[in-house]
Amino acid sequence: MKYLIWIAVAAIIWWVWSKRKAAARRRQRDDSPQPRAPERMVRCANCGVHLPESDAVIHGGDHYCSAAHRDQAVSRD
Repeated sequence: MKYLIWIAVAAIIWWVWSKRKAAARRRQRDDSPQPRAPERMVRCANCGVHLPESDAVIHGGDHYCSAAHRDQAVSRD
């Protein structure tokens, strides 16, 4: 009989521990950052590579993948 009580106590402790661990995982998952919204892709006016608009160098309404490509296009004009 006393072994049955010890088994019941151990089962209750395990159950409480597993519920707390699951709740902690759920909180951590809910606090994780949300994925960013898709960003507009633009084409380099010099080489044609596509890149996110936030990474592009803009000059005269055209998008370039780097300052060097912008300089090349400006020197051709």
